Parts: sequence; C-alpha cells; structure tokens
Amino acid sequence: MTPKRTRRRYTAEFKAEVALAALTERQPLAELATHYQLAVAQITRWKLQLRQ
Repeated sequence: MTPKRTRRRYTAEFKAEVALAALTERQPLAELATHYQLAVAQITRWKLQLRQ
C-alpha cells in the first residue's frame, strides 16, 4: 500500500507573487517552477487567474 500524499495549500499572496513573477520577469516558466518547486501548469493556471 502506498503512503497517502498530503495536498499542498498555498496562500493567495504566494499565488499572486508567483503569477506576477511569471508575468513580469524574463525567466522561462520552467526556471520559475524549479525555483518555487511547482509544476509549470500550476504557474500557468495562477497566471491566467490573475489576468481575469
């Protein structure tokens, strides 16, 4: 039996920080994902949510 994984939860401030970094910095999303230990798809979703 595999151990149960806990789901990580992020504050709205952290999501906004990451999304703003993705929009304003000239780093590739892959580098930001590595830096923040996130998936590229997660950063993309937060970035789209911020634009709305």
